[in-house]
Amino acid sequence: MADSRETFLVNAFVTGWPVKHSRSPLIHNYWLRQLGISGTYKAEAISEQDFPAFIQALKDGSAGYRGGNVTIPHKEMAYKLANRPDALAEELGASNTLWMEDGLLHASNTDGYGFTANLDDCHPEWDKAGRAVIFGAGGASRAVIQAIRNRGVGEIHVVNRTVSRARELADRFGPSVHAHAVEALGEVMSGAGLFINTTSLGMDGSEAPRIDFSRLRDDAVVTDIVYVPLKTPLLAQAEEQGFAIVDGLGMLLHQAVPGFEKWFGRRPLVDKVLRDLVIADMEKHG
Repeated sequence: MADSRETFLVNAFVTGWPVKHSRSPLIHNYWLRQLGISGTYKAEAISEQDFPAFIQALKDGSAGYRGGNVTIPHKEMAYKLANRPDALAEELGASNTLWMEDGLLHASNTDGYGFTANLDDCHPEWDKAGRAVIFGAGGASRAVIQAIRNRGVGEIHVVNRTVSRARELADRFGPSVHAHAVEALGEVMSGAGLFINTTSLGMDGSEAPRIDFSRLRDDAVVTDIVYVPLKTPLLAQAEEQGFAIVDGLGMLLHQAVPGFEKWFGRRPLVDKVLRDLVIADMEKHG
């Protein structure tokens, strides 16, 4: 049965500052066309100063949106201003997905879902890794740690140049998460089944350090949340050393699925056509 919400125009957004780089409109408008839904999805460039007023307009209906995505630098403020953040957003203290329901603004964070769904798609049974190594302790690593911990990875080692930031994550996410300095990278990689880069190393052609992945398990997976370039220097190194790799583009595509379903009432699929569409856009615009 078709969802009744398809009979009138439904509007959703992505907001950030800046936001022109976002590929979310490309993704969501592809799904709207594919599913024949009467709706719009567009980018809203909102400054930090204007963000609270934008959220108030969303709550009172004057903005004309059912909900939307939130990107840098608004994720923490979106969580704070929501009426009903879910458990994922509560633990992270940040939200990337908002929707109106029963007159209240609900919030979630789908970054972790996008990360694990990408691995499920590309390398099933990754969650039997046992030990995971996360390179980097910035904001992007939070949702990744939460997601793999919730999937049952029992030993998570966060390696970062500033150890105190890694310790903050260990304190936040519990006893299965351990903090280390970069000098300990080789040691903690020993026997790990999953290696995740959450830093910006290699993004847009920048240089990345040489890493010896040989201490990982033979069946280990190496993945990167960076997706420009699609095969980052770290992924290229891992592939050369004989390891399975998973690029970061699927995370971007899959994290968009739950929000689309909340706003438009249909659960879309991440398919090859969409992936190729985004890759073509990356090749054109960088």
